[in-house]
Amino acid sequence: MAGFHVCRLHVGCVSMDDRDDRDDRDPYFFVPGWPVLYEDNHLLALYKPSGLLVQGDQTGDISLLDLAKIWIKERYGKPGQVFLAMVHRLDRPVAGVILFCRTSKAAARISAQFRARSVKKNYLAVLEGVLETSGVLVHDMERIRGASSRITAGVTNESREARLSFRVLETSGSNTMVSIDLETGRHHQIRAQFAHIGHPVMGDLRYGASRPLPEKQIALFARSLTVLHPITGKRICLECPLPSGWPWPGMVDKSVSLTWDWQTLSSS
Repeated sequence: MAGFHVCRLHVGCVSMDDRDDRDDRDPYFFVPGWPVLYEDNHLLALYKPSGLLVQGDQTGDISLLDLAKIWIKERYGKPGQVFLAMVHRLDRPVAGVILFCRTSKAAARISAQFRARSVKKNYLAVLEGVLETSGVLVHDMERIRGASSRITAGVTNESREARLSFRVLETSGSNTMVSIDLETGRHHQIRAQFAHIGHPVMGDLRYGASRPLPEKQIALFARSLTVLHPITGKRICLECPLPSGWPWPGMVDKSVSLTWDWQTLSSS
């Protein structure tokens, strides 16, 4: 899949030709069709399919972080352990862009951007029900037992403010496609906030969706991530195409075949 660069660049963004470690090999992750969205000596951005953990947990299942360390070690013949830092997460059933840092300096600087809320995080979601107007959601949220979160009636000792803005893109039948700009990054924030207003994410049974999707995905996608490069200071806009099977066919780029779920991808 030569020449397949999924990183879509906007005005002011660093280009793939500006990387410190230029490499003519095909920019894919283990198999063609699994894109490397961006890579240089400091950063590695990848597509995370639904169902794959970002970081290992008590299940013992392989994670994207584990796979990325293996990929770097094999690709560059790195001796010993590979350093790779996780600076943000996606829920297991969510697919989309993940950014890792290849140096401690990069990790510290990118983490500082997340803490300062200067990172732009855009998601796409298909919601149950019809939303006619765009808007802003602001709630108090707290985590509860069983790895879920809930909206509270007001401020509690455990709650934190959750804020996002959304734009209605299209409606079809009894569903709505929205673009979401996430201002805070609370646990299950998008899922819990839209469920609270009566519009759960399609396939998200945990938060009240009416039915599952075929491989237990949910129709929430981390579409883009925009950061300042930790060394050059240039703005990097990482955007990932929607996967095949996304439940809004008109939005899918048919020239790109991206597998939505980890089970299918790992068995291919």
